[in-house]
Amino acid sequence: MRYMMFVKGSKKTEAGVMPTEQEMAAMGKYNEELQKAGVLLDLSGLKPTSKAAKVQFSNGKRTVIDGPFTEAKEIICGYWIIQVKSREEAIEWAKRIPAEAVEMAEVELRPFFELEDFAPGPAIEAGKELGKKLPAAANSGPAAHKG
Repeated sequence: MRYMMFVKGSKKTEAGVMPTEQEMAAMGKYNEELQKAGVLLDLSGLKPTSKAAKVQFSNGKRTVIDGPFTEAKEIICGYWIIQVKSREEAIEWAKRIPAEAVEMAEVELRPFFELEDFAPGPAIEAGKELGKKLPAAANSGPAAHKG
């Protein structure tokens, strides 16, 4: 099962404050643990919403809204993608995040849909074929995993 662990943004991350060396070291140690356990597929931090844009869809129209965005409770400032055997294992990994060392208040865990979650059909077969054509780094998607 693949999970995305979303790191919630804060006033600090929205202000573009870069992590300290100590924060980087604490997170680096945790990331190494994920990697050594063989569960880490991808991770990254995200720039503040002042560098972002949203595209809204309504009645066939597309509207672009430039950041920053004010709803801080919905802002994501980073993520991990992990592959684990169960929801419980994903939660255990999330509990090990050095949250105090990096002033992290919350992480959200969301399972990915896998192609196997959908009814068989031509669209799913097309999705599997597309997965075969993706670069190796991106090929950790549904077509590459059986859950």
